[in-house]
Amino acid sequence: MTHYLGIDIGTSGTKTLLIDESGKVLAEADANYRLHQPKPGWTEQDPEDWWNATIKTVRKVMKIAGVSADSVRAIGLSGQMHGSVFLDQKDRVIRNALLWNDQRTTAECEQITSAAGGRKQLIKMVANPALTGFQAPKILWLRNREPANFKRLAKVLLPKDEIRRRLTGDYITEVSDASGTLLLDVVKRKWSKKLMDRLKLDMNLLPRVVESEDVTGTLTAEAAKKLGLSTSCKVVGGAGDCAAGAIGNGVVKQGILSTSIGTSGVMFVHSDQPEYDTAGRLHTFCHAVRGKWHMMGVNLTSGGSLQWWVDSILQGLKGVNAKNRYEAATEEAAAIAAGSNGLVFLPYLNGERTPHADPNARGSFVGLNLSHNRGHLTRAVMEGITFALKDSLDIIQSLDVPVRQIRASGGGSKNPLWRQMQADVFGKKITTLEVEQGPAYGVALLAAVGNGQYRSIEDACKASIQIAEQTSPDRKSAKAYKQTFPIYRELYAQLNNSMHALSALQSDA
Repeated sequence: MTHYLGIDIGTSGTKTLLIDESGKVLAEADANYRLHQPKPGWTEQDPEDWWNATIKTVRKVMKIAGVSADSVRAIGLSGQMHGSVFLDQKDRVIRNALLWNDQRTTAECEQITSAAGGRKQLIKMVANPALTGFQAPKILWLRNREPANFKRLAKVLLPKDEIRRRLTGDYITEVSDASGTLLLDVVKRKWSKKLMDRLKLDMNLLPRVVESEDVTGTLTAEAAKKLGLSTSCKVVGGAGDCAAGAIGNGVVKQGILSTSIGTSGVMFVHSDQPEYDTAGRLHTFCHAVRGKWHMMGVNLTSGGSLQWWVDSILQGLKGVNAKNRYEAATEEAAAIAAGSNGLVFLPYLNGERTPHADPNARGSFVGLNLSHNRGHLTRAVMEGITFALKDSLDIIQSLDVPVRQIRASGGGSKNPLWRQMQADVFGKKITTLEVEQGPAYGVALLAAVGNGQYRSIEDACKASIQIAEQTSPDRKSAKAYKQTFPIYRELYAQLNNSMHALSALQSDA
């Protein structure tokens, strides 16, 4: 029997799973690590933590499944997008990696836009505007703010590609993750030398870019020994976590959209051609499907908002029968009617990307009165997160991109209340899958394609992904959300100046 590994280097931890040649999941394992926040709006991690988590989880799934090292033919890699791993000439990590939700690069985004000749010209070059989360402004930040470290810089890698380097010894990325650097010509699927030249950056800083199913090497003897695998094991290109998650949900043809609620929230729709949002509110990236693209709206703190609410604010909450805090909190929220009795939550706890592209946006509860209890606040948090996703859905539909089916993944697919809430807010049926394993499963399938198990990723998805059920909108709740959502949408503009003023006070703290 042939087996494949999928490894996802996430923000809160690494997930690894092992599948057989039919796509059945045989074992999975997780390992968490620290998030460093040295200043408000700054987020960093130590790449060594990712590598240790990779070793730990691979060894664990191999032990659980009890398969031989030689049977694992290929590995697929996924990971949090946009992060910057800075390496010197001896492959030593220069400093902690700057992550996708790091907001320190506002000035560098302006610098990039100016160098490109304006926002419209930048979008023509790389299909996207400059956003603080992307990798390119992080490189300029290093040059502007830490010149001594920049002088040592020899290579910049994305998180999953740092793990690839540890596995194979090579500097390689693939098109879906590279799209989020702001340095890829997304239409031509290759690095934009034009933009690199305007930014006065050396092309040698960047790794080689390939398609997602391409084989990028085999395990070094050292890596194979640490993982307990064979040196004949291949490593394929893989995908950024959003594209990998879409693959894992079978979003590999036009008309299917996936909604994912993890730390961030993502609305992801497949496109056969590169489609543009000229306003730059949506991302246009290469898909992990060869020769295809996708459009994507991203909310920076979706599940992260609920995590903040439950872990930081509701620390003392205990549910019935020793339920965990999340189960107890959502049980209370389920008892509250749609609309939270006129209470709205803005989930902008660390800035926002779609549709506002504002690193200084901040979260808030609006409409509180003496009748509101803990359940109202929890439900309002969940509704605010779902409203933020609807912002992206509405933009996608306004561009006439077909959306015939919505598939839910992440935390939003596992919780019945959140599935129903999405159906009611979006006004569409929400589809879930028999097995929903996220990005790690998507790149495990890419590993199988790279090893020749399937002719294409479309064939792999068709053979292994099955629909489980559909959740239809509730008419009464959908009506309540139609009344509340326009109010939610207006609040950002009304509170924007106050958000920025308060953000400035927080940054100075």
